[in-house]
Amino acid sequence: MKQALRIDKDLVAASATPLVLGILADGESYGYAILKRVHELSGGRMTWTDGMLYPLLHRLERQGHVKASWGTAESGRKRKHYAITAAGREALAERRRQWDIVADALDSIWPSIRDSMTPPEAGWAQ
Repeated sequence: MKQALRIDKDLVAASATPLVLGILADGESYGYAILKRVHELSGGRMTWTDGMLYPLLHRLERQGHVKASWGTAESGRKRKHYAITAAGREALAERRRQWDIVADALDSIWPSIRDSMTPPEAGWAQ
């Protein structure tokens, strides 16, 4: 298993909305399952907390991008399920267009800086 890399909070914040909307575009889900899916999608390299996810879900609900409903698990425990709305699908498509522009720019710059990012062979503790 790949070791978790600390991902800068700004990058987590920028990716959180499209990740959650993308997960919900695959089907209705609930908090713990969304946390687990983020972990799976990242190959175990991203671990979110409840304290990060639930405020995001509540914001997306206020914005009309997701709708929430109460359901009952097989265990009989009540839990809130989230589903993407039509407005959420539109927001996801827009985020995808924006993300593609950023990714293209990064893909263009990475090769030109690769050599400067390579650790020197001597004198650099690893």
